Amino acid sequence: MVLAKEELAKEVVVKTSRSGGKGGQNVNKVSSKVELIFNIANSAFFNDEQKILLQERLASRLDTDGNLHIVSQEERSQLLNKQRALLKLNNLLSKSLWVQKKRKPTKIPRSVIEKRLQNKSAKSEKKKNRKSPDF
Repeated sequence: MVLAKEELAKEVVVKTSRSGGKGGQNVNKVSSKVELIFNIANSAFFNDEQKILLQERLASRLDTDGNLHIVSQEERSQLLNKQRALLKLNNLLSKSLWVQKKRKPTKIPRSVIEKRLQNKSAKSEKKKNRKSPDF
C-alpha cells in the first residue's frame, strides 16, 4: 500500500531546525533539518485494524503521545530533506502494513522420499565396503 505524498503531507506536522554536518556557513544560517511528526491514531488514511497493526509494529518508534517521528538532515536543502522524510515515512508505513501470506504446506512426493532413501542406503553401502573384512 503506497500512500499519496500530497495526502500524507497534509496529515504530518513539519518541524525544521538547524542541521549538523557538511554545508559550511550554510549550516549555521539555514534550518535544513526536517522532522515529521505523524500521529497514527488521528490519521484518516487507515481503518481501525490498520491503526492497531501500525501501533503494534511501530511501538518502539512511537513516543508517549503515540506520535511517529521521522528525521532527515542528509541534504543541504530543506525541500529535499522534506521530500526524503516523506519518502521514509511512506516506506515505513507501507512496510509495517504488509502482511505475509500464510504458507501452505505441501506433501513431499513419494518418489522424492524413495530417492532420498536409496541415496542413503547407497552411501551406507559404500562406507561398509571401505572397512577391512572380518574373518
